[in-house]
Amino acid sequence: MRYKRVLSFGLSLLLVLTMVLLPHRSAELMPGGQTEAASRPPVRGRHGMVSSVSEIASQVGVDILKRGGNAVDAAVAVGLALAVVWPSAGNLGGGGFMVIRLADGRSTAIDYREMGPAAAHRNVYLDEKGEYIKESSQYGHRAAGVPGTVAGMALALEKYGSLKWATVIEPARRLAAEGFPVWYQLERSLKGSREQLSRYPETKRIFLRDGNPYETGEIFRQPELAQVLTRLKLSGPREFYAGRTARLIEASMKRAAGKGPVWMTVDDLKNYRAVERTPLRGKYRGCEIITMPPPSSGGIAMLEMLNILERYNLKELGAGSAATLHLQVEAMRRAFADRAQFLGDPDFVKVPVAGLTSRQYADRLAATIDPLRATPSSSTSYGDPAPYESEETTHFTVVDQQGNVVSNTYTLNDSYGNKITVEGAGILLNNEMDDFAPKPGSPNFYGLIQGEANAVAARKRPLSSMTPTIVLKDGQLWFAVGSPGGPTIINTVTQIIVNIIDFGMNIQQAIDWPRIHHQWMPDEIRYEPFGVNPDTLRRLQEMGHKFAATPRQMGDAEGVMIEPKTNVRLGGSDPRLDGKSVGY
Repeated sequence: MRYKRVLSFGLSLLLVLTMVLLPHRSAELMPGGQTEAASRPPVRGRHGMVSSVSEIASQVGVDILKRGGNAVDAAVAVGLALAVVWPSAGNLGGGGFMVIRLADGRSTAIDYREMGPAAAHRNVYLDEKGEYIKESSQYGHRAAGVPGTVAGMALALEKYGSLKWATVIEPARRLAAEGFPVWYQLERSLKGSREQLSRYPETKRIFLRDGNPYETGEIFRQPELAQVLTRLKLSGPREFYAGRTARLIEASMKRAAGKGPVWMTVDDLKNYRAVERTPLRGKYRGCEIITMPPPSSGGIAMLEMLNILERYNLKELGAGSAATLHLQVEAMRRAFADRAQFLGDPDFVKVPVAGLTSRQYADRLAATIDPLRATPSSSTSYGDPAPYESEETTHFTVVDQQGNVVSNTYTLNDSYGNKITVEGAGILLNNEMDDFAPKPGSPNFYGLIQGEANAVAARKRPLSSMTPTIVLKDGQLWFAVGSPGGPTIINTVTQIIVNIIDFGMNIQQAIDWPRIHHQWMPDEIRYEPFGVNPDTLRRLQEMGHKFAATPRQMGDAEGVMIEPKTNVRLGGSDPRLDGKSVGY
């Protein structure tokens, strides 16, 4: 009990210092101390709501709902449409996670994460001296895992949808064949990736018109991708894994391999399976959290952070205060240290889920937090949980009239994946093999340190940060949310949950609010432009925190909330990528 008394005294002192010495960020203080963030209002819809990065894709989902489809039908249609209109992350050649809660209370999680091909092994990206071969897990054919998106969408539709596969795939096929007007964020994305997209002739031919990115308003058609979608519509989803599309993927791999071993074969594709898993569940201030289990690290790390933060009166400390940000960073630091040590594919390694998400473990971690000083990451290692038991991404959220909800995050990993487009198919391949630990103990593309639990192996699924999440209040759906952003996903979703539950924000305010990120190593706080006021930043530096040299935006959260009393669906989309919610 001694640490609790010390902790209580320290927090009381910190609260006094915060309230007396530190200004809060710009916000209007409402009666009772509730902070109201300045923000555009959420989109309102009485019957259904779809929130995604693309207005075109969101409208596809709403059209499916209007035709009598449920949230799963609409989610599958949105996922397929984003593969056409948002090629930097929407995909057929990647994978992801879908968390579903049905109106009758049943919940499930669809794991359609990519898998290592049969040719994958622990040292595949290391040279004869055991050193990482530069870019080998990031660019080119050998960076790709076996894609899972088509299998995952098909599994979700088969078990929980109400419409036929041909019906939900048709909007995507039509968009690819007839084209769509390029929107500003797509133009920006193509321009930002021009140099990398130019590395590979087929990618350059499709995505850079005469070597130049498409401009806003131009019609962008993808005839090869339309042919793939036509085959999938007529022959069903297994065509991707055993038909002409699979053979085109293998042919691309053979051309790249020359006389060497082929990285991914038709057999790899035939052997791929999406799997259904039991969602993780936790509690935060009386609200139930439903989220993704491993091989996502996001759900575990988020619940670990929320368990730590629940010990503090964040509402009293204030949104954006130095005290609140300090506690959030310290929770992030500890959760990411544990992530590095313990997490991996549960089909290959034992993951201490119960221990990492227990309140007793959070008590021990909270006792190590100094309320007035930053803890150096060099002195913060992974913890000792209970015994074992069993950045370029996109998210969309769908709620239908009956109250079914889907929270889905999927990805190619880096923007436009490994930059390889399959010849004759128009499909961009992922570079998810970099989400393994190409060299355990060394940082990956995102600077994440990862251990042996996430080492490369054949038919293994790489660890992910994707955190599609659903939150219940009094047993009823309250809101659902997720985000892209590599490792920042976990902290983005956690901060949105805190913004809503602790600070009383609606879904749009919570998404708009500035974000911070800490991932244990490197030992620095990432923050957004104008996201931390100078007084707060200076106070955190005095407490021993270090900040990244350059601020940058994080995430693209998309969420839906149920308005109390009216039961109206409120759509919240991230202004960082100009996402759009559409309701009816």
